[in-house]
Amino acid sequence: MKIIGLSGSLRRSSFNTALLRAAAGLMPDGAELGVETIHGIPLYDGDVEAAEGIPPAVAALKDKVAAADALLLVTPEYNNSMPGPFKNAIDWMSRPPADAARVFAGRKVALIGASPGGFGTILSQNAWLPVLRTLGCELWTGGRLMVSRAGGVFDASGALTDAGVEKQLRDYLAGFVAFAGR
Repeated sequence: MKIIGLSGSLRRSSFNTALLRAAAGLMPDGAELGVETIHGIPLYDGDVEAAEGIPPAVAALKDKVAAADALLLVTPEYNNSMPGPFKNAIDWMSRPPADAARVFAGRKVALIGASPGGFGTILSQNAWLPVLRTLGCELWTGGRLMVSRAGGVFDASGALTDAGVEKQLRDYLAGFVAFAGR
């Protein structure tokens, strides 16, 4: 099983990118998590789309997601919601409308996230729900993973150091892979 993972953060030392990398190393047997990026995706502009088409970085990411069995979104929380760059990337990937179904309709999707605050990413994950519903994704709701106080969960190099969070992540991934394989 091939799953594509996207971090919604552009920050080099992102807790969410660290969480995504940790997930790639904790996948159950028979499943692989490809770590992809939203770097290089420009701000959505309908005039640019009309004049130049879909940007190469967007087209490549769309093809990778469409070829995968599932999609793992690792979302930061900014101002009690999803980050603009992440939403922008998903908006671009839904263009043109005639191609959105190839990328998203029926796609098995899971949400996780990490935050330096005490509430994890519950509001960001909730903000994604209407977007994923609109795109026709099949959201896995069998588990939730919202890593709070992420500064104490990862070391300076971004390695996951908290055994409890590692177990939660491993269990979450096992549940999501089982769901995606149905």
